[in-house]
Amino acid sequence: MTHSAFRLAPPEGARVPVVLDSPHSGTEYPDDFRPAVPMSALRQAEDAFVDELYSSGPRFGATLLAARFPRSYIDPNRSMLDVDTSLLDAPWPGPAVASRKTELGIGLIWRVLDTGAPIYDRKLTVEEVRRRIVDFHQPYQKAVKEALDATHAHFGAVWHINCHSMPAVSSVISEEGPGRPRADFVLGDRDGTTCEPAFTAFVAERLRAMGYDVKVNDPYKGVELVRAFSDPAAGRHSLQIEVNRRLYLDEPTGRKTPGFARLARDIERLVKAVCEFAAERGSHRCAADHDHAACGHDHHHGHGHAHGHEHAHGQGHAHDHDHDHHHD
Repeated sequence: MTHSAFRLAPPEGARVPVVLDSPHSGTEYPDDFRPAVPMSALRQAEDAFVDELYSSGPRFGATLLAARFPRSYIDPNRSMLDVDTSLLDAPWPGPAVASRKTELGIGLIWRVLDTGAPIYDRKLTVEEVRRRIVDFHQPYQKAVKEALDATHAHFGAVWHINCHSMPAVSSVISEEGPGRPRADFVLGDRDGTTCEPAFTAFVAERLRAMGYDVKVNDPYKGVELVRAFSDPAAGRHSLQIEVNRRLYLDEPTGRKTPGFARLARDIERLVKAVCEFAAERGSHRCAADHDHAACGHDHHHGHGHAHGHEHAHGQGHAHDHDHDHHHD
C-alpha cells in the first residue's frame, strides 16, 4: 500500500502484535519546500536508512510504517498544535501551543538546522503550512494510529517501536548543550509512562547482551508518536529507540559505513526478539461468530489481553511538553 506521505509494509505470514514506525527517514523533498540551505545540509536532519535497518519487521509478523517526506519539511513526531508562528507571514488561524521544541527552532515545522542555520530566507504562508499538515503530517499520524488500533483490536494489546537515529554528538540545539557524545542506543519511554517497564528492560537487556552501550530516557525521552497513542494500562505500549549514527553512517556524507551490515543484523535480532516477546503476551481475540480455527495462527493468552474500555487519542489537544528533552 502506498500513499504520498508514507510507505506501509504489512506483516508477512503469521501476524504478531508489533508495529514499527520510522517517522524521520523520508527522503522525498516536495517541490514547494524552497529552503534557503543546500540539500547536503538538509539531509543531515534525516534519520538516514532507519527504515532499512528495521525492514526485517514484516518477515517476523510486524507492521512497518515509514514516512516518505523529510522531517525538515514537516515533522510527524510533533503535535499538530506545535506551530512556530514566528515563521508565518500572517496570524495562525487555529490554536498554536509552542513547545520547548519550537523554542529550539525544531517544532512542527523546523526553523533551523542542527547547526543553528536558518532553513528559510522567507516567511511561510498560512496556506502552505496548512497544506503540509493536511497532506503529510496528518496522514502519517493517522496511519500510525490506525495500525496500532487495528493490531490492538486483533490481539488485545500492541507493542509499538518508534524508530530513530541520533547524531553521534549533541549539537547547538540540543537540550544538553553541544559536544556531548551519546550512547550506542537510547530508549525513551517518557519516564516509564508510555510502556510497561518490563518492555523497556527487555529491549535494553537484549541490546546490552549484543555488546551495546544503552541509556534510558537520557537524553531522549520520546515525543509525540509515543505519547499520543500509548496507554500501558490498556495494553498499548510505545517505546522510542534511538541508534547512534556513528555505528552505521558517515555523517558528513550521509553514506553507509561498513558497520551498517553488522548493525542491521543486530537490529534484525532485536526485532525478532521483540516480536516473540509480543506474540507470547498478546492474546488473539476472535469475533464471537468467527471460526476460531480459521484465524490462522497460534493463540497466545498472556497478561496483555483485552481490556474492555476504549481510549481515544487525538492529536488535537495541548500536551505537557516538559519532558521532550531532545529533538526526535
